[in-house]
Amino acid sequence: MHDLPFSMTMQQAIWLVAIGVTLVAALVDFRTHRIPNWLTVPAFFAGIALRTFTGGWPGAKASLEGAGLALVLLLPLVLMRALGAGDWKLMGAVGAFLGPVMFLFVLLGSFLVSGLMAIVEMTRTRRVKETFRNLGVLVQGFFSFGLRAHPEISLDNPALLKVPFGVAAAISTLACFCLATWAV
Repeated sequence: MHDLPFSMTMQQAIWLVAIGVTLVAALVDFRTHRIPNWLTVPAFFAGIALRTFTGGWPGAKASLEGAGLALVLLLPLVLMRALGAGDWKLMGAVGAFLGPVMFLFVLLGSFLVSGLMAIVEMTRTRRVKETFRNLGVLVQGFFSFGLRAHPEISLDNPALLKVPFGVAAAISTLACFCLATWAV
């Protein structure tokens, strides 16, 4: 039997499964603008199972903390219809795979990547002014009315620009894995 050029740890294997899930989500989200339950729900349970199998009760606890953190932090965006429920469930699954600390890095990276995607899209379509005006209306509405969706500025309006958050999540998950694995 030949030695592999590298030895994969269980943590790296969990990362690879998380990357696989986010890559499938990215492909589906890019094509359909949805992330389906057939992907997110089994991924959530797989994350908990893998972390429990590899880390026992501490692994299960970290998995549940990561998923819970994802679901709690992103719930306001879902309630305001700024983030889709599929995106929300995908990030819950990512949290279940990675635990709370690494999930926060992936979430931050996902926000950065989706922000860059939004800048490119609004520049490409020449809707910069309109986008910033809508952003101001959303912020003002948030402070006036709380976590309610704006009737015209939400995911429900097909005329507004939208970026596939699943793509951003996949890019961020892959980048965080590379940084965690090869950073000095």
